Amino acid sequence: MTSLARKIIHIDMDAFYASVEQRDDPSLRGRPLAVGGSRERGVVAAASYEARKFGVRSAMPSRTALRLCPDLVFVPPRFERYREISQRIRSIFLDYTPLVEPLSLDEAYLDVTTSLKALPTATRTAREIRRRILEETSLTASAGVSYNKFLAKLASDHRKPNGIFVITPEMGPDFVTNLEVSRFHGVGPATAAKMERLGIRTGGDLRAQSLTFLQAHFGKAGAHFHAISRGEDDRPVVPDRPRKSFGSETTYSRDLADPEEIEAGVEALGVEVWEWCEKNEALGRTVTLKVRYADFQQITRSRSAAEPISSRAALVGIAVDLVRGLFPPPKKVRLLGVTVSNFEGDQAEGSNQMAFDFGSGVRS
Repeated sequence: MTSLARKIIHIDMDAFYASVEQRDDPSLRGRPLAVGGSRERGVVAAASYEARKFGVRSAMPSRTALRLCPDLVFVPPRFERYREISQRIRSIFLDYTPLVEPLSLDEAYLDVTTSLKALPTATRTAREIRRRILEETSLTASAGVSYNKFLAKLASDHRKPNGIFVITPEMGPDFVTNLEVSRFHGVGPATAAKMERLGIRTGGDLRAQSLTFLQAHFGKAGAHFHAISRGEDDRPVVPDRPRKSFGSETTYSRDLADPEEIEAGVEALGVEVWEWCEKNEALGRTVTLKVRYADFQQITRSRSAAEPISSRAALVGIAVDLVRGLFPPPKKVRLLGVTVSNFEGDQAEGSNQMAFDFGSGVRS
């Protein structure tokens, strides 16, 4: 296969926002830290590893986080600072390959099949990149190395934080055999639950199903699941593709019923989307809210402004107004999403029309 010839690295910064704050302010090191929110109100945008031990996670209302961790320290986010450091890290990536596909400020795929440094292996390249990131930013990164994007991302999670793991072509099919399907790219909680009902719990269970069976139950995604259960993924690393929209969504580990929690979740997603808009200097006119209820009914609500939305407050305000129009909630909510579209010039830097599902966990 084409993918077997590739050398792909997935780099994921460790607790990026929180680690930047702890680096810049030594008094915060070793303490449970939340970026975003306050002791009175708001939502957690990111949490340090010390806070995660207590169950603190992104998109969590501050009051909930405080109940879990009374000693939690809150600091306001400094997105300009995070962008500055992210650009420094990206410049390191570009010393090794022009094929860099950023997923967010703290995460990217690199195709080093042909390395600008002519290093003998992708593993050595990943080690050198991690070393340079540490030397030049005093921050740690985890790296996954493999022959495709799916396995490279799984590999970076395998030794997190501050680790590196390699999945060779010989290892790939066996590596996914005992892996829970919830870990697979494209398998969110709803899909995982459906697979569970079909008796599919692991990669091995998924591999045992025919392509026809998977397409019958999962539509177009069936072919993707059929391939990744065999360690196959032909998606290329494509840098800086034009896009028509950008969205962020979260599927919650427990369904939300409290309007304040729902509103807090939308606010956190709006912040994520605005962060991308600022980074890419992309201003859109349309904000779309997605709500999926506990019974899997899904609705969307959109609002377009006469001029491009030029501030975080304006974007978040529109998203919050849209969700308030659905109160009181007719039923519990399992997923929320916020998307911005209708960009100036209808083109912006980034990846092609993708909503990033940050799940119910925290930024890694």
